[in-house]
Amino acid sequence: MHVGFSDEDEAFRREIAAWLDDALTGEFAVLRDQGVQGDATTHIEERRAWEKKLASGRWTCVGWPEEHGGRGLSLSQEVIFHEEYARAGAPGRLNHMGETLLGPTMIAFGTAAQRERFLPPIVSGDEIWCQGFSEPNAGSDVANVHTRAWLEGDEWVIEGQKVWTSWAAFSDWCFLLCRTDPDSKLHKGLTYLLVRMDQPGVEVRPIEQITGESEFFEVFYDGARAGKGDLIGAPGDGWKVTMGTLAFERGVSTLGQQMLFRNELEAIIELARRNGKAGDPVTRQRIADAWIGLEMQRYNALRTLSSKDATTEPAGLVTKLHWATWHRKLGELAMDVMGAESEILEEGDYALRPLQRLFLFTRSDTIYGGTNQVQRNQIAERALGLPREPRPVA
Repeated sequence: MHVGFSDEDEAFRREIAAWLDDALTGEFAVLRDQGVQGDATTHIEERRAWEKKLASGRWTCVGWPEEHGGRGLSLSQEVIFHEEYARAGAPGRLNHMGETLLGPTMIAFGTAAQRERFLPPIVSGDEIWCQGFSEPNAGSDVANVHTRAWLEGDEWVIEGQKVWTSWAAFSDWCFLLCRTDPDSKLHKGLTYLLVRMDQPGVEVRPIEQITGESEFFEVFYDGARAGKGDLIGAPGDGWKVTMGTLAFERGVSTLGQQMLFRNELEAIIELARRNGKAGDPVTRQRIADAWIGLEMQRYNALRTLSSKDATTEPAGLVTKLHWATWHRKLGELAMDVMGAESEILEEGDYALRPLQRLFLFTRSDTIYGGTNQVQRNQIAERALGLPREPRPVA
């Protein structure tokens, strides 16, 4: 594993840092540090415009191959891009699902016609995507999907419910996992459909979080339609395609996420210095432990990304478990450093301070994207070779 950066990489770092510093002025100055976790529904229209601003500088889809509209950046340059993006306080990406999940999935599994139709609007920021995997009875157990679809002439008809669908209210399309073989069970008989959100038969309902925001939604499909060819892979290939999508989810953007974590930790350290908590030996030890944990995340991520088999090696399997648990503890540290102020709002109408929002949102970190319990099962079975947990008979 090589963790340094070449002179060429450092020149690239200066280029993207300068571009972001210049772009986040004027009409986009309001977007600094906006749209992050726990605050993802702010400035939606401005962030739509920001996606197009990024596209104007060729800063969307930077890791995609050039033939598909990307920059074809090296791994080290992708790391730099995501780190500098977070360091600049640039807003949360509105099309994260399209750029980091659907696009790479379509490049790997889609047809030439699908790539020609769907990839350019992602690159340009003209079409926003959401993900329709989770259901009330299919969270970490994705294979328990009950949303169904069947062909009527040249269209798929869709019936069912999805939940925890991030950004569904302002997405143009959803990549949807559904069951197209009514006699199938678990991972068999699933299909990966591409569904327009703005159509009859699609109802979106917000889920209010403890932060007061609603970045997650329930989506109800009642006779919604998708074209016969609007699927990735063949009917019944949905599980294979979905596993590909989930592998892309833990890509290089995790380094950008860690830079956001670093910004949060630095805010806690600054507060501790300001209010005197930095003089408390126990608090100092906890801050030091948090810094060590963040450095471990960085080196583990770099090691995993450098591997040819990043999604299955033990270092990759522990990533989600480690950062989710660490981040939850960081929220608790933030409250303790705030002290009595952690229970007081600066103004009415549930106006949370950033560190209060951090604490509340991190309660969900060990649930979404695979619960800690599920992550431990994967480590036990896939890394340690322990006996599999009993499962229903297919």
